Amino acid sequence: MDRNRLFWASRRGMLELDLVLLPFLDNVYETLSEEDKQRYIRLLDEQDQDLFAWFLRREDPEDPELLKIVQIIRDNTGLQD
Repeated sequence: MDRNRLFWASRRGMLELDLVLLPFLDNVYETLSEEDKQRYIRLLDEQDQDLFAWFLRREDPEDPELLKIVQIIRDNTGLQD
């Protein structure tokens, strides 16, 4: 996915998610492995409510692949424990 399309896909219907995903895209995404980049793109297909719950640690994704990218986002956007 090209950078412009990735940016628009990262913009969500919730400001709180924009405040997590857009800085992550700007500051961390390019440093990810190709596998993690693909996980991020796959993550963007998830529902906003699920993303919000995952980033706030209210719950974790059941899929271990999604959990890996969620943890990377948590660790790089001030969402640590």
